[in-house]
Amino acid sequence: MAIDRLTRQAKRPIGFCVKTTAVAIMGLCFIFVWTMFSTSSTSVTTQRESFDDIAEPVAGNTRVRSPYYTQSKEKEEEKHESSRFESDLELKNDEKKINGSVSVAVDEHESRRTDKKEASHEKKEKDGAKKLPNEAAKENKGQEESGNEESEKEEEGGEVVEGKEDANDGESTEGNGDIEGDGDLIENVDQESVEKVEDENGGSKSSGKKRKIKGPVFDPKAHYSWRLCSTRSKHNYMPCIDIESGTGRLQSYRHTERSCPKTPPMCLVPLPRDGYGTPVHWPESKLKVLYNNVAHPKLASFIKKNSWLVQSGEYLTFPQNQSEFKGGVGHYLESIEEMVPDIEWGKNIRVVLDIGCTDSSFVASLLDKEVLTLSLGLKDDLVDLAQVALERGFPTIVSPFGSRRLPFPSSVFDAIHCSRCRIPWHSKGGKLLLEMNRILRPGGYFILSTKHDNIEEEEAMTTLTASVCWNILAHKTDEVGEVGVKIYQKPESNDIYKLRRKKNPPLCKENENPDVAWYVHMKTCLHSIPSSIEQHGAEWPEEWPKRLETYPDWMNNKEKLIADTSNWKAIVEKSYLTGMGIDWSNVRNIMDMKAINGGFAAALSQQKVWVMNVVPVHLPDTLPIIYERGLVGVYHDWCESFGTYPRSYDLLHADHLFSRLKNRCNKPVSIVVEMDRILRPGGWAVVRDKVEILDPLEGILRSLQWEIRMTYAQDKEGILCAQKTMWRP
Repeated sequence: MAIDRLTRQAKRPIGFCVKTTAVAIMGLCFIFVWTMFSTSSTSVTTQRESFDDIAEPVAGNTRVRSPYYTQSKEKEEEKHESSRFESDLELKNDEKKINGSVSVAVDEHESRRTDKKEASHEKKEKDGAKKLPNEAAKENKGQEESGNEESEKEEEGGEVVEGKEDANDGESTEGNGDIEGDGDLIENVDQESVEKVEDENGGSKSSGKKRKIKGPVFDPKAHYSWRLCSTRSKHNYMPCIDIESGTGRLQSYRHTERSCPKTPPMCLVPLPRDGYGTPVHWPESKLKVLYNNVAHPKLASFIKKNSWLVQSGEYLTFPQNQSEFKGGVGHYLESIEEMVPDIEWGKNIRVVLDIGCTDSSFVASLLDKEVLTLSLGLKDDLVDLAQVALERGFPTIVSPFGSRRLPFPSSVFDAIHCSRCRIPWHSKGGKLLLEMNRILRPGGYFILSTKHDNIEEEEAMTTLTASVCWNILAHKTDEVGEVGVKIYQKPESNDIYKLRRKKNPPLCKENENPDVAWYVHMKTCLHSIPSSIEQHGAEWPEEWPKRLETYPDWMNNKEKLIADTSNWKAIVEKSYLTGMGIDWSNVRNIMDMKAINGGFAAALSQQKVWVMNVVPVHLPDTLPIIYERGLVGVYHDWCESFGTYPRSYDLLHADHLFSRLKNRCNKPVSIVVEMDRILRPGGWAVVRDKVEILDPLEGILRSLQWEIRMTYAQDKEGILCAQKTMWRP
């Protein structure tokens, strides 16, 4: 028995070891199987969160495509199935090829989202990324572009677009929004949400929403009914600038920064209560406009204080012998030329930015000298003189000028002018002046006139301009005009920056892209001046009008640009000017809603019109090319409202705009509503796109009581010409 007991005791440890080993083996097997099944999801998520293998960060003015854009194979296949109708040169293909002509490639619009809410959402959305490993990441607001593939393919697939800094500013959501009086809209569109954003160090993290529309741009079965917007600013409603929340008479009704409604407005802006008349035709509009078309509560009191604009009956007139410049604007311009003889208006000085809108006499006089001046109406211009400038037929946009960059690329303006300037350039660490330095061409001129000199501000301005190495070319007190005029010049090379004793402000980091401009904070640093011929801004353009069709070395594929220009000339001459029934005598203000290289605007250069070239933020950055040609334009995201007053334009041109926005905007029909807002009654819209888009678009325009003047289709592509009427519900 003792032997049996010993045997049993000897067997116990062996059994326990066997059981323990078996459990361990089973545990290892479970871990192995779990790892096998979870690896694919984890790896995909990792790929989506890191795009370093696609491209390197943008350095200085080097023009490269975005590393943050991905495309599906379906887009590539569908892209090759589409074709242009006869007489078109396949501008979408040119877009890819011409973008390849810009130095290394095309500059990217990187927008950084710095809102504090980003951190609180990060953990939740990283968890969501594991559940949705196959999504195409994107941010609703921002400017990004594809790698080395054709950007035209994006219309059929997902994309990554870096985002807006403020999570609540203009974020697209379902529904008609918080604007009272929105149109009733019925749409059957399946959508899924997910979003990713690049952090400040180039890494990717989830922090928003991605809207992927499964189906047509416009639902052909949708029915639309429209109502008027019930807003505080009434007939002058600008959705991304006017505040529509809160009460109280003393509250400002303008945003200090661009801030759009969460839901795009789906209502129609009413006409002025006192009546709206057909605008005075150009060039008579330089001297008078209909007062009711621009009437504003503060305008009447402003007229009483200034003699250079007079209300005469139903008109607001601008006497030629009167101006805000005492002695006349002609004397003012002549004094500038005398101070700096190198300034030759209409020759080496072609594109000018005028800060603030007054009587526009400066703009009008320069226009006679073949100078194209873009006026910047500031957000606090409560007198609505920006609207008056547009009514007169002068290029103007409205934009806040606080902490974010203006919607322009770097090194594009030949001169910047600020008359009777009250802008505190030295405040906020000199950010405002550094923004002027960013957009001013190397060797360009900054013309500043002030009525009363403040010693402290004068000293601060002197210190600031010296720190950025601006050279004071001339300083003169005009006794006739009673203003002090200073003319500064931006350096033409980086050599002078090395001679600074104090490196303040410092030079920007190499990966700071100066062309990034959409919802990006101003930087307190100096961007390096382009020094290579492969960079735009390195050389001064040819004199006007040679520069319109002169293509510098940084545009590599010049043959395609030449072909694009010739193609648009043929289209405009054979179709737009004669074949659509447009009364061009009534057309002055034109917008190209999806400008590529400015070919459409260049084709109209001999007409008595001006064109606002809009480069959408998600497309290749061709805006530097447009400015190089002596034309003007801005960046914009058409998922939001444009920075202008209602009834600003006589003609809108949209070439394959809607098909390119198919998977970006939550409500593409809101773009049609925006077109209705910014187009004048009696104005024209010309839309070129796929037939599958034009057919339902025609129905939407008819529901707005627009008159369809012409439709034409061939090979699944077509063109639609419509005219807006005076109708309002």
